[in-house]
Amino acid sequence: MIIETSEILRLLTDRERRSEGFALLVDAYTEPLYWHLRRMVVVHEEAEDTLQEVWIKIFSSIESYRGDAEGLRSWCYRIATNAALDRLRRRCRWRFVTLDSIGHTLSKDFTHEVGESADSIEGRFQQALLALPTKQRLVFNLRYYDELEYSEISRITGISEGACKTNYHYAQQRVKEMMTR
Repeated sequence: MIIETSEILRLLTDRERRSEGFALLVDAYTEPLYWHLRRMVVVHEEAEDTLQEVWIKIFSSIESYRGDAEGLRSWCYRIATNAALDRLRRRCRWRFVTLDSIGHTLSKDFTHEVGESADSIEGRFQQALLALPTKQRLVFNLRYYDELEYSEISRITGISEGACKTNYHYAQQRVKEMMTR
């Protein structure tokens, strides 16, 4: 049974049915948000922990949501993206690296997480993605995996559509270069 986003939003704004609406929201977005987070933080346990933080943030701030049904997915993804970036920043401070240079650490985490399949074509593709600067990787993931429009990626990331297109283009080029080495 597919529930329309407008119906979820209607239930979320009804004080007496908010928990029902939230349960539907969780059902609708848990899997895509998990995979979005997993691509960002790499490690399964960290993605699960971050997802729990995301649901807590969404639940505690749903009353302040002022958008329409069309923007609900973007709003959820933005909260998830910010939570993933916060988690990565905490890891950076702990390891004394910058957010854009954490790719090497994430690459090692990926190799440890997937084991021998890290040498497969898909594994090499993931390694190439992890070598990208964070913003390029984020835009690439949202466009390639989540198949979002640039306008929605712009709302999620807070960068212009033009910058999203540029980041995606450069990410594509860098991944192609790394895959053909």
